[in-house]
Amino acid sequence: MARIVLVGAGSITFAKNLLSDILTFPELSESTIVLHDIDPARLATAAAMARWMVTELGIGATIEAHADRRAAVAGADYVINEIAVGGLDAVKRDFDIPASYGVRQTIADTLGIGGIFRALRTIPVMVGIGNDLAELAPDATLFTYTNPMSMIPWSVYAGTPFQNVIGVCHAARDTQQTLARMVGVPEEEISFLTAGVNHQAFVLRFERDGENLYDRLDALIAKDPELARRVRVEVYRNFGYFPTESSEHGSEYLPWFLPHEDEVAHYRIPVGVYLEWLADGFEEYAAYKRSLEAGRGVPIERGEELASLAIHSMETGTRRMIHGNVRNAGLISNLPHEATVEVPCHVDRAGVQPVRVGPLPAQVAALNRTLLNVSELTVKAALEGRRDHVYQAALLDPNTAATLPVRKVRALVDDLIAAHGDLLPEGIRDV
Repeated sequence: MARIVLVGAGSITFAKNLLSDILTFPELSESTIVLHDIDPARLATAAAMARWMVTELGIGATIEAHADRRAAVAGADYVINEIAVGGLDAVKRDFDIPASYGVRQTIADTLGIGGIFRALRTIPVMVGIGNDLAELAPDATLFTYTNPMSMIPWSVYAGTPFQNVIGVCHAARDTQQTLARMVGVPEEEISFLTAGVNHQAFVLRFERDGENLYDRLDALIAKDPELARRVRVEVYRNFGYFPTESSEHGSEYLPWFLPHEDEVAHYRIPVGVYLEWLADGFEEYAAYKRSLEAGRGVPIERGEELASLAIHSMETGTRRMIHGNVRNAGLISNLPHEATVEVPCHVDRAGVQPVRVGPLPAQVAALNRTLLNVSELTVKAALEGRRDHVYQAALLDPNTAATLPVRKVRALVDDLIAAHGDLLPEGIRDV
């Protein structure tokens, strides 16, 4: 049976959701589930949760827990990555230091100055994972959930011999479901085509039986002034296609919202909301830990996680379509060849097979290239140890550049490099 490895298994909510899916598939219920985390306490909690689930479900899955990553990934068929390098302390630095310069952020994990530094401290670890897999599990498939999704897969296929990496994210699927609810049409009756860059993909086709459902959406917006007070609706109205990222998150990738206090108020943008979400996550972890220690376990609830669905398809031949973040290589003809793009992918026993989309509408591709400029320079900075590329990435970041002049952008970068220290690649950090 399959050997499925969860790297960063101490992210308990993610691990719970993935395990709930994997272990409730009869065809995967005899798999070997391998858990790895660098935090011994969280690893122990994840292992206790997995073993409790196996017992509760009465299945024959084998559970292993390894503090050593190489031992965990050796011989893997599938690796699911969900690491958060530096933890809460690093995230707080990503918010607090830019805030002292007047730079507002909401999530700080995809673009913006926070996304740049999250990538810089994550990429060295991802390169290590890629090299481990090339040596110890060359035929494995690596699914990664870790943001920034436009940079993390890119760093693996550009920086290691291991190439079979797919970024997975719910944004495209959730957006399609949201649009279906908004226009009152069952999702299964709608023809969708959604593609672009992660967290900035666009719904390019939205129709049923030849009817353009964007006409219905336009009518809804025209009747509801409150609906127009959303960043993603404003982007849709100006660029003609609905974006896949939520308003609070999508506001960070653009120059028109967060630098302006009146726009923050008008579009109801929750500055710093990710820190609140992390606090909730710590409370949830503590609650699950207490419940496991008391013998009550945790809820086993199917969540349709993309990685678990893909693994099931690859093991059983059940054909599915997911959105994957993969090397472009011409899939979207007017975006850079080496970039990570988000496109529909068919999945079956042959693996994950990306669909060629062709050219995006010019205005959509232009927005994506703005995001990818920052992504490319950040990946190159990490892989080559180039501090000058960090400055350049920050100077090209829309939100940071719209907020600060050049000298303050460079000073902010210097402060973040000093604060993150050894988490960053050599050549970038202060020595």
